[in-house]
Amino acid sequence: MKKIIATVAMVVCVALLVVGCTKKEEVASSTDSEVTSISLWTYPIGGWGSQDKVDELLEGFHAANPNIKVTVDYLTYADGDDKVNTAIEGGAAPDLIMEGPERLVSNWGAKGKMVDISDLFDATDRAEINPAALAACFTASGAAYEYPLVMTAHCMGINKTVFEKTGAIKYIDTATRTWTTENFIKAVDTLYKAGYKNVGAIYCGGQGGDQGTRALVNNLYGGTFTNAAHTEYTWNDPNNVKALETLKNMPGINFDPGLAGADEIALFYNGTLQMSFCWNIAQQLNPNSANTGAGKTLNGDEIMFVSFPSPNGSDAKLQGGIWGFGIFDNGDAKKIEAAKTFIKYMADSAATADAVKISDFFAVRDTAEGADLSTIWADNSIMNDYTTLMPLLGDYYQVTAGWAEARTQWWNMLQQVGAGQPIATTVADYAAKANAAAK
Repeated sequence: MKKIIATVAMVVCVALLVVGCTKKEEVASSTDSEVTSISLWTYPIGGWGSQDKVDELLEGFHAANPNIKVTVDYLTYADGDDKVNTAIEGGAAPDLIMEGPERLVSNWGAKGKMVDISDLFDATDRAEINPAALAACFTASGAAYEYPLVMTAHCMGINKTVFEKTGAIKYIDTATRTWTTENFIKAVDTLYKAGYKNVGAIYCGGQGGDQGTRALVNNLYGGTFTNAAHTEYTWNDPNNVKALETLKNMPGINFDPGLAGADEIALFYNGTLQMSFCWNIAQQLNPNSANTGAGKTLNGDEIMFVSFPSPNGSDAKLQGGIWGFGIFDNGDAKKIEAAKTFIKYMADSAATADAVKISDFFAVRDTAEGADLSTIWADNSIMNDYTTLMPLLGDYYQVTAGWAEARTQWWNMLQQVGAGQPIATTVADYAAKANAAAK
């Protein structure tokens, strides 16, 4: 009887051990299969503003990372900043955001809202990424708040058909797509005398697309927007004052406080304006996002992208655009790690070529984990032609402290100049306000 009892007891113990082990294995299996959900908010950076195109990328990411689920919200430049700031204040910031260093690094990062992702940059990354793009993603202390994906040079667009019809095309070096300040003035005068009273608009109804007006004013006579150290705004540069005086006195160039960048593009596209100061490769590929033909206005006129005018033409310094990903610090380690996985997949893997191509911009690196990115636009003649402008990329000064406030002061200053206020004192006053915000 004792043997039977002992045997039964042993069987029960073994059974309990088996059940216990099974439960542990089931718990471990359940933990391993848990899905971490993260949110991405993206500004309309080319096709990154298109749900259909982003969904295609996410299919690949989810297949490679089944334990991570990404949901996406699409922002506009008209109200995107307000939505993000409201979410931050309400403790509901997204896990990931896609935009440029001026927001991720010098704004939200500088305010301590973002995760330092400097650990994502290994020695190979630092060697492969364009130096200007790399530098813009880091603070002076060495923290990184953005991992870059794409970049471009902002430029101007002109109605080439009208320029040719009026003879103004002779003022542009069509091979290099550059022109001098003197020839820019002559071209506008030619168009105006030919009956085009709205040649170009100095739009100043808000921040959208303000890189165009900044580049125009700075390049006309070699002015600067900040100092080289990015510690001071230098709008009171006499060359900028001279540029604004020139523009204000040019028939055919009108200051318009009712327009922001997108409005100016629409008027250029429909033929009201004959040049756009808010242009880039994405616009050239799909003007006004109308899907009616690359490099064409609404009525079929040919659009030509050109550099901003400068004293010698070849000395223009174009504003660059850099876009990539950052992570908001929402205090969840799992979400942060999942967000880092997403960033490396999109910006440093074999999938990076596809992530770049939907943006309609240029990769910030030639290779990513051995994948060649240097020839991804070999089949696109417009993209290849646009590389003519890339060597003209200037300083990425958008990382200067107080950037968001400085932009506001800039377009308010343009409104006052357009309203006829004394230019030199107006520029000095608003530059001082920008510098106050930078301290």
